[in-house]
Amino acid sequence: MAGQAARRGGAMRPPGSSMRAALARSPAASFLLAVAAAAAAVGGLYFWVVVSSFRLPDSGVAGCRRDGEGSWSVGMFYGSSPLELRPIELEGRSNGNSSAWPVANPVLTCATPTEAGYPSNFVADPFLYGEGDTLFIFFETKTTASLQGDIGLARSLDKGATWEFLGIALDEAWHLSYPFVFKYENEIYMMPEGNKKKELRLYRATKFPLEWTLEKVLVNKPLIDASLVQFEGYWWLFASDFTRYGVEKNAELEIWYSNSPLGPWTEHKKNPIYKSDKSLGARNGGRLFIFEGSLYRPGQDCSGTYGRRVKLYRVEKLTKEEYKEVPVKLGIEEPKKGRNAWNGMRYHHMDAQQLASGGWIAVMDGDRVPSGDSTRRSLFGYIGFFLAIALVVFVGFVKGAISCSVPPSFWVPQSRRESSRTLPVHRFNSKVRRYFNNTGRYISAIKTRLNEKTWSNMLFFWVVALIGIVNVCIAVHFLCSGNGAEEAYTYQGQHSQFTMVTMTYEARLWNLKLFVEHYSRCESVREIVVVWNKGNPPSDDAFDSTVPVRIRVEAINSLNNRFRVDPLIKTRAVFELDDDIMMTCTDLEKGFRVWREHPERMVGFYPRMIDGNPLQYRNERYARGKKGYNLILTGAAFMDSEFAFKKYWSEEAREGRDYVHKNFNCEDVLMNFLYANASSSRTVEYVHPAWAIDTSKFSSVAISRNTQKHYDVRTNCLAKFSSIYGPLPQKWEFGMREDGWDK
Repeated sequence: MAGQAARRGGAMRPPGSSMRAALARSPAASFLLAVAAAAAAVGGLYFWVVVSSFRLPDSGVAGCRRDGEGSWSVGMFYGSSPLELRPIELEGRSNGNSSAWPVANPVLTCATPTEAGYPSNFVADPFLYGEGDTLFIFFETKTTASLQGDIGLARSLDKGATWEFLGIALDEAWHLSYPFVFKYENEIYMMPEGNKKKELRLYRATKFPLEWTLEKVLVNKPLIDASLVQFEGYWWLFASDFTRYGVEKNAELEIWYSNSPLGPWTEHKKNPIYKSDKSLGARNGGRLFIFEGSLYRPGQDCSGTYGRRVKLYRVEKLTKEEYKEVPVKLGIEEPKKGRNAWNGMRYHHMDAQQLASGGWIAVMDGDRVPSGDSTRRSLFGYIGFFLAIALVVFVGFVKGAISCSVPPSFWVPQSRRESSRTLPVHRFNSKVRRYFNNTGRYISAIKTRLNEKTWSNMLFFWVVALIGIVNVCIAVHFLCSGNGAEEAYTYQGQHSQFTMVTMTYEARLWNLKLFVEHYSRCESVREIVVVWNKGNPPSDDAFDSTVPVRIRVEAINSLNNRFRVDPLIKTRAVFELDDDIMMTCTDLEKGFRVWREHPERMVGFYPRMIDGNPLQYRNERYARGKKGYNLILTGAAFMDSEFAFKKYWSEEAREGRDYVHKNFNCEDVLMNFLYANASSSRTVEYVHPAWAIDTSKFSSVAISRNTQKHYDVRTNCLAKFSSIYGPLPQKWEFGMREDGWDK
């Protein structure tokens, strides 16, 4: 073969080189390569712009991982009645050590044990136990080492505002959860769920709260979510048998009774009490409690997904022979922020107890994703990649098929004389020839129709390419972007909330509606205050919002109104944001996290570098060129409302305010000078947003359409304010944070 190649005058090519050369010359191959490159580029761009903005750093390398059981956490609730409970953020509880003004739910997350050295994927099934002013929470923690549940313990010395993780209270060789804790005859007992052992066990504290010993086996049956209550002369045990199948697994309820919580226990005559629809709430959802003489039982609504919500029932009859309960309103407002709320998708456990003061306190767990969400996201992601690959293969196969050639000898029909004398094997060859003859005709027809040089067929291939790119984006989204939630960041183990303040007027109402609908879904936003400067204000219910929207109508149209002292604001942190700026909730949460580290600063998303002699106002590009900044625009900035607003409306700021009102500009520049004048230390900090859109560019109602004129006015402001309040700091460099949020 080598000799034949030499005689033909060509060197022998390596295997496959001729095929690669042919493919390189093929328009189809070029198209497929272009599609693959475009898909990779678009997928990468999609990940950088959209997905990366949703990714939060793990609280610990070994903990808070994706888990098919969910991402459960625990929140605190308070009220004068167990039927009217409010989350901790509405109670105004603060903790100055962590900039939590106010403290917000959840108060316990997977980060709580993880950061204490006990890696956990989630915390759930919380039960309270109180000793004087000290509160304890016992809960299930999903350990990452064994991927089973252990019983964790946390303590609070300030009525639930802050919690300290103390350690693992109980660890067995099998899964543990639902740590029902109670006191009986001066002894403290725990009755956790451990159905893998096929026993309902009772433990006694030998050295409360971290040392426990097995007291006895109460029931030799794999009962789950077992709760005890003393009512009308007997101890009652409510639990479910987990050996049931199908819908009965979460829809079965049994009752047992005894003269003592230590037993012996006798089955109720009507067991199982429930064995039907799993959305009924048969499976226990926490501790039973007595209020105003009536017994109440929390149950789990498992419709749609496991642990969808807590349902509450009032027991109307409980005897050895009969049982009857009716549903009542739980009294806790349903979360509205979906996956952006810690309990937005499901909450399945509640423990409510009365305090010595007469008030009520409760703990509840919640999750932002439904059961099996990680498995479902992986499935959708791999399907997206498979479809994208299948499209490329399909187009390549079609183009290859119409480009292939069938030897002409197969297309030539036999003569009659030859066909009359053929043997059976030749008859078979004749059929093969006829088949290729017909195939050749079809291929020729397809070649004519699928000529990639025609506009219609070019459009067809571009549509196929677009579908492939969409599938790549879908795959990247489901596999790399987490559960789709834009979560809040903790600081020193706690969450908090802030108030958004924006200023607008009637011509920009469409901007405002879009603004409110988007930002009200951000987890840490508590309220949106709209400073209405001009025209007829809309009603508060004119917006699609998950948080309260308050319209503050101003008497005169002035930019100074943005920073007016507002005693109705209930949070220390305020986020001032122009109504025409749209960015992700995750970027807001980053900024809020940075501000909580340094509440004495303004933390914002638009940096400027002011320098020169005389001072000149320039854009962010100039600041990047100078590799630093000394001013933050308050059109998108966090600040301390107590300090900033009072400072702006102080007597020393009067001359500056008058100048702002006269020129209808520079209120943010004035605030920067006031901050700098009040402190010799750093007063501004920058956070880089993943992306931000100025929606005013799509309308004719922008406040400053003429950029150069706007900058000229601001340059004059710099001269005026520097003469009154002194200079701004020299420069703060980009990229000084370890997390890289300021690059």
